[in-house]
Amino acid sequence: MLASAIFLLPFGRLGDIVGRKKIFTLGILLYTLSTFLIVFSWNIISLIVFRIFQGFSSAMIFGTSLAIISSVFKEGERGRAMGINITATYFGLSSGPVIGGLLTQYLGWRSIFAFLVPFGIISLILIASRIKTEWAEARDEKFDWKGSMIYGISLASFMYGFSKLPTLIGWILILAGIVFALGFLLFEDKTEYPVFDIRLILRNRVFAFSGIAALIHYAATSATGFFISLYLQYLKGFDARTAGLIMISHL
Repeated sequence: MLASAIFLLPFGRLGDIVGRKKIFTLGILLYTLSTFLIVFSWNIISLIVFRIFQGFSSAMIFGTSLAIISSVFKEGERGRAMGINITATYFGLSSGPVIGGLLTQYLGWRSIFAFLVPFGIISLILIASRIKTEWAEARDEKFDWKGSMIYGISLASFMYGFSKLPTLIGWILILAGIVFALGFLLFEDKTEYPVFDIRLILRNRVFAFSGIAALIHYAATSATGFFISLYLQYLKGFDARTAGLIMISHL
């Protein structure tokens, strides 16, 4: 999740410059490859490395998918297309615990990732056959490497610091993350081609408050699914399939 968050903004911007279809296709390809490699991971270190690679490639997908939808569909059809996309996303989030629980219960945890590989291959075939146009509205602009690095360091320091609390190094890392975040905002305000245009927040109140609302919502709910899964399996003694079914009612 951290790898995906760090690279999401840079890949979204890179897609505007080199082409959204290129970044999206490469993301699907690398995600499918990393998912396939996870099936053969030999220890926890290799699993984490492949998962980081998976998060890196998923940032390519999520950073460009909605932008491609916005480019393909006209203004009157865009809301419907985005609604279908969001519906598919939440259908996956809702069905995932049940499907994952069934696969883990009867075929082992590796089967979860093996299950995803065919979907990646089908996606690549559909991209090659159905998406014929490329979109790169910022083709002549430069990519903001410095801003992207500051953004990544800020987010990594902040989140890793939380994992080290209440130690002193944890507080230092959180403080460093905040300092880098403030530096990122100041740097982006003076950059000609920023990786993130902060004027979107300063001038568009609806965008700013909807972003804050989404942040509060996901900050409050993301951790509960993780802990409920552990609680149901390790403290209540439910198997993975039953835990998945109970988590659906929670979602």
